[in-house]
Amino acid sequence: MSATAIRDHLERRFVDQRVVFWHDVEGQYASDLDGLDLPGVTTVRIANDEYAIKNRLLHDQPDDRFLVYRSGQVPAGIDNWMLDLELAYGVFTADRSSLMSQDLGLTADGIDEVVQTHEKFFNAGKRVQSLKVLLTPEDDAARLRAKMSAVVLGQKEHSLLEITRALLSENAKDQHAKYDALVEYALADFYWRGVASIYGYESASPSIGDFILWIFRKAISGFASDRPGGLQNIQLDFASFRNDRRSQGALSTLAKRASIDLDYKASIQDASFRDLVTVDLFEETDRKIIADLAWAVTEQTISARDVGEVVRARQSSVWIDGYRQLYAAIGAAAELLSELSAIDFTFSSFDEALERYRTDWFRIDQLYRQFTYARRAYEGPHPLDPLREQVEKRYTNKFVYELGNAWQKQVDEAGQWSSTALRSQRSFYGDYVEQLVREEKKAVVIISDALRYEVAEELGSRIRQEDRFDADLEAVLGVLPSYTQLGMAALLPHRTLKHSADGKVVLADDQPTNGTAFRKRILEGVGGTAIQAEDFKALSPEERREVFKNNRVLYIYHDVIDATGDKQGTERRVFEAAELALSELVDLVKKAANANATNIFVTADHGFLFQDEELPEQFFLSEVPQGDKILVKNKRYVLGHGLKVDLAFTTFSSVQLELDSDIEVQIPKSIHRLRLPGGGSRFVHGGATLQEVVVPVLAINKKRKSDTRLVNVKVLPDTDKITTGQLVVKLFQSEPVSDKVQARVLRAGLYVGETLISNDPQPELAFDSASPEQRDRYQSIQLLLNKDANDYNNRAVEFRLEERIPNTNQWRVFEKAMYTLKRSFTSDFDF
Repeated sequence: MSATAIRDHLERRFVDQRVVFWHDVEGQYASDLDGLDLPGVTTVRIANDEYAIKNRLLHDQPDDRFLVYRSGQVPAGIDNWMLDLELAYGVFTADRSSLMSQDLGLTADGIDEVVQTHEKFFNAGKRVQSLKVLLTPEDDAARLRAKMSAVVLGQKEHSLLEITRALLSENAKDQHAKYDALVEYALADFYWRGVASIYGYESASPSIGDFILWIFRKAISGFASDRPGGLQNIQLDFASFRNDRRSQGALSTLAKRASIDLDYKASIQDASFRDLVTVDLFEETDRKIIADLAWAVTEQTISARDVGEVVRARQSSVWIDGYRQLYAAIGAAAELLSELSAIDFTFSSFDEALERYRTDWFRIDQLYRQFTYARRAYEGPHPLDPLREQVEKRYTNKFVYELGNAWQKQVDEAGQWSSTALRSQRSFYGDYVEQLVREEKKAVVIISDALRYEVAEELGSRIRQEDRFDADLEAVLGVLPSYTQLGMAALLPHRTLKHSADGKVVLADDQPTNGTAFRKRILEGVGGTAIQAEDFKALSPEERREVFKNNRVLYIYHDVIDATGDKQGTERRVFEAAELALSELVDLVKKAANANATNIFVTADHGFLFQDEELPEQFFLSEVPQGDKILVKNKRYVLGHGLKVDLAFTTFSSVQLELDSDIEVQIPKSIHRLRLPGGGSRFVHGGATLQEVVVPVLAINKKRKSDTRLVNVKVLPDTDKITTGQLVVKLFQSEPVSDKVQARVLRAGLYVGETLISNDPQPELAFDSASPEQRDRYQSIQLLLNKDANDYNNRAVEFRLEERIPNTNQWRVFEKAMYTLKRSFTSDFDF
């Protein structure tokens, strides 16, 4: 070591002490002593004059600073006259290990040995400076090596958990530079000793790859072990690796590799999906469950209730993001097939059928949409093809076709297109809007083209989930034919409604209604106006408030579903369009409410028929409409004069349809279509099926007071003691979730004061069951004790459920329970 380096060390010694003793056994620095030139320091050499030097230090010059240099062997024990002073002031040695130990500020046994063993590490000043930032005076040799490992890995955390996290994350990227650095600086053996003693992994030739497979093998077995204390440490840290966002992606990658290496797929080939519901170690588990569950639903060997329980349980799988839509599709299919198996299309009247559809049967259409949308959202080789085939067959043949035929009998017998159960769509303005205007109130009407009743029912639920919003769904009987121009015109204020002479335009009080500009002109007659949804959204909040302020009635026209379904190239995406429409309509309602609207209606011009599968030939009419004059011909309706009666069609006069003209209308019976060029055939409207003519009217009000709340959850302890390294706590969701009682997400943990002594990150649980059955609303959480729990044996600990404070990253206590920690065994978890 150079004289300059020695001088720097000595100067630091003299900052806070008066005397420094220097032992130089070999005498290798004797010639450099006089050249040190330490300011204000007197250098003395011991030459069998210990007593004189001691007297000088203590009596003659008690305030001066001295460097006392001794070469050769130091007398032992009482033969060393300087021993008491050396003990008081400490001894300086100039060997590298001692100086480095002193520089680090560590005094524990074994520090010098660490410095000597890892000389290469300490050769770089930058590494040493990075290390010193991490050190504390209490650090021992093991902790020093742990912190050296952290420096080599380029991180601040030195626990075995964090060092292992870094190495696993690196391995997931097919890299090994960090592990190679541990080897280069002779720290790999130290790491593997820690892994063996703390985690239980032992190998004659350890490697990260082998260690990873060992972890996953142990995870498959539930970390069962005959090892004293078990494998709780690796079990706890493995949970952290999987759930902490820093390593989640890496562990997913490693799990996919391990699954192949361990041939996990083959190991669960004969397992029942029911036995795998709580297992989420590998992605193959979800694939197995989905395939088997879909098959069970296809064969109808499982109840819809049981399917729902499986689907709900799998929402906590770490792989759920890739399979959420498939589970949703299976759940919808199970409900759909279950309801179809018991459905009865017996009804005695036109009105009864309308009521049955409005209150019950619409749900089949809704489930079909939800199944199709969710199934199509999954990309890749599809595991639900057999289930899709069954759903399509049952939905089309059992529901759409049979219901269409049963309903057609009532349509054929109807002398007039009217109902006592449902108001007419023609009277919408008078029934819903006009009275508000008379009372000096204002109204907003959002008309979403082809918003089918079942879609509006879901919209109502979504709106009710918004705080201070209420929504009440009714239905009106849509006009015939059930197409856009006539339906839009029927919703306007009017006394008469008829087609133009050529059948191409619908006139309200003899005014054209095709397009926003013409409708706006009609609405101006009642102090109102019309605007396209895109234009309304483009306005600033102030501009929207101004529009509402200046008009008693505001009609907003929204077109997403019909715009998608009416085109052959996009008709198969009509359910995706319905999902988009739901989102946009909620946004429109909120924007209207923020413009001070309190009375908002969402309605439609018509509904629609849709089957995702290509329609078989029997659903197309071989007959063609005939008559004196065909004005308009569409897949689902015909307008003309002198239309020839045909059993394939139902023929109406304008009088029967409450239209003020002499045009006749023919509707293909049931769900049949005319085969015409252009457009698609899966998505149609214009006919008289319940799906087309039961038109929703969603009345929405915004309240002044908050009316939503989160569901309540209770802790149900089975004991008040913790005697092992884990705790299982039963939790109960005390009520079903609904539109206004909403799901709650909580995290669980064991605390002593503010010290977390269980899993980190803390597991989160979603309490979102809508089941009215209490037995469906229980959950259990398993917590593993961490290393800090060892310090609190025989102490009171607190189980906490915590919820996130809205719009922050902070959490607050929601519910708690007290336990006493009484473990007979603790494990050394330190590194």
